[in-house]
Amino acid sequence: MAKMNFGGVIEEVMTREEFPLEKAREVLKDETIAVIGYGVQGPGQACNLRDNGFNVIVGQRQGKTFEKAVADGWVPGETLFSIEEAAQKGTIVMCLLSDAAVMSVWPTLKQYLTPGKALYFSHGFAITWNDRTGCIPPKDIDVIMVAPKGSGTSLRTMFLEGRGLNSSYAVYQDYTGRALERTLALGIGIGSGYLFETTFQREATSDLTGERGSLMGAIQGLLLAQYEVLRENGHTPSEAFNETVEELTQSLMPLFAAKGMDWMYANCSTTAQRGALDWMGPFHDAIKPVVEKLYASVKSGHEAQISIDSNSKPDYRVGLEKELAALRDSEMWRTAAVVRQLRPENN
Repeated sequence: MAKMNFGGVIEEVMTREEFPLEKAREVLKDETIAVIGYGVQGPGQACNLRDNGFNVIVGQRQGKTFEKAVADGWVPGETLFSIEEAAQKGTIVMCLLSDAAVMSVWPTLKQYLTPGKALYFSHGFAITWNDRTGCIPPKDIDVIMVAPKGSGTSLRTMFLEGRGLNSSYAVYQDYTGRALERTLALGIGIGSGYLFETTFQREATSDLTGERGSLMGAIQGLLLAQYEVLRENGHTPSEAFNETVEELTQSLMPLFAAKGMDWMYANCSTTAQRGALDWMGPFHDAIKPVVEKLYASVKSGHEAQISIDSNSKPDYRVGLEKELAALRDSEMWRTAAVVRQLRPENN
């Protein structure tokens, strides 16, 4: 493990130099990795493991997603099976189903978790709130996690570009004495950039907070608020969108992603610098109470219960599509579609 100084706090991280791919292959040379679910994380993790030389099979129910797996080169009866058959064959069962699907499949999946196997997750949800999900694993298996800090699509894209998406990892239950090395080997195998340690509870809590906060929920709320104020004060859709979203995503985010917020500020106009420094405090003071309320709701299990109740409804997909369509059809994101077409790379 490499010791790294994160803003004055020392943490240990595992890099690909310290745990090379060759070592990962050696650790897992006798394992059959069964990827259960081919939805969000499944394709990226399964394909990366396959391309890295591991023994991988996929378990997926018949339907459009099964056909997607076939299109990605998984062969029915050879490397692509039903969920039940894949879980039976796998010595490491990678449960990459949605949280709602994990709950419905768990009674079936559990019977194939025989002694010595490893049960792998990429999210701590099912285990952290197992009083609500019912996912209580047997005591005679390893229970482990590698959670990429991004979508499965990003994991795959960055892998193909020769880069890696950072991941957290955790061991919830070590029955075999090999849980940690299995976890790290899988983390390297799926294409992680570096791996940092967490727990199932910490990962689930921070993940739900981030999704509802700065990664998705809060950013849409902030962007929409600014867009609306500009529009209400006579600015055109194009101007409002460019000043709110396009400049952020296309110009400024790459700057602070590369070298930090101070560097981005230093490479903007003096007028922008002064305004940003003056207004970051009021925004922080207004937003922090909302984040504190959000975190408390996540930690208590309230947000998990909302997700469980919502995602378990038979008409969940219909309702979800209506909500996403409303977002897509809003003026701000209809404007976005036009702006994207006008980008130089699309002309």
